[in-house]
Amino acid sequence: MPDSLLSDWQPEDFETLERGVLVANHRLAETGLFTDDALATILDSHPAEHLSINTMGKRKDRFDWREGTRNGVPGDELVQMVREGHLWINCRQLLQHQPTHAEVIHSLFDALQSNASHFRAENRTANLLISSPHAWVPYHVDMPVNMLWHIRGRKRAWVYPHFDKRFASAFVLEKVCSGEWSEEVPYDSEWDKYALVFDAEPGQLITWPQLAPHRVENLEGLNVSLSTEHKNARARRRLNVHTANGILRQRFGFPCKSIEVDGFSAHAKQLLARLDRRIGKLVGKEKEQWVYPITFELDRTAPDGFRLLKTENETELTAHGVEEAVES
Repeated sequence: MPDSLLSDWQPEDFETLERGVLVANHRLAETGLFTDDALATILDSHPAEHLSINTMGKRKDRFDWREGTRNGVPGDELVQMVREGHLWINCRQLLQHQPTHAEVIHSLFDALQSNASHFRAENRTANLLISSPHAWVPYHVDMPVNMLWHIRGRKRAWVYPHFDKRFASAFVLEKVCSGEWSEEVPYDSEWDKYALVFDAEPGQLITWPQLAPHRVENLEGLNVSLSTEHKNARARRRLNVHTANGILRQRFGFPCKSIEVDGFSAHAKQLLARLDRRIGKLVGKEKEQWVYPITFELDRTAPDGFRLLKTENETELTAHGVEEAVES
């Protein structure tokens, strides 16, 4: 199923991949793999450890992203609860666990590679996003190269200038790329005037350069999107450069400001980051990756489809070190 799923692409579209913000068309809905019945089948067959159930509060000025549990809700009911509630479902590792979808997704990657000489999609992953009509995702960066293939509903995406330290500081990216923080990063609504804003309709792809800050709000209907991610030599080096900058700053007091991914310095930083990870494994001191605690469970009878659990320690935004980040 090759180029037929890419609708009306021009040579300039392929050349923009990974280099700029691109809006293009696709025909994923025509595969029949994203109907309500198909979504329910995925939800019932997908491994629980790779299915995230989230909610995010309703105030855009307050960080309140939460992780929850399914509580035994079957797939068809879960689809309806998402349609009527305030939930965000992420089915991760689709390529490993949904072979029919994997075939289609690999065909998309292969079609892009065959038409863009600079594009190499290695370390491929894909997530299926199913979300409520007014759900939203806070300001964040994605470590891999991310492509959002929108299929159902309507959503709005704000994409902020990439590689611009005003919108994601060097300190912030060092923390994210090293795995110390989650991908949600400090946000100021004043930055919206610098963002490119896109209203995504079904059948549209939106993609942006690696580590470009962005946020998303759903506008209408049950939203279904395929989020594909990949890395390549350049993308891996970019992450290693930020990680190495953090090592140099924290351990040696050397504030390295360059985030260039080409040249001797970039390759030396990549070696430093890789050596640090290897040494960490050897001595049993690998950095602990950020994970969200479970703070709610699905409840068919509750408003918005869930109820909060009583926890001793509520995790606040300061757990990301945001106060420190803003000061930096």
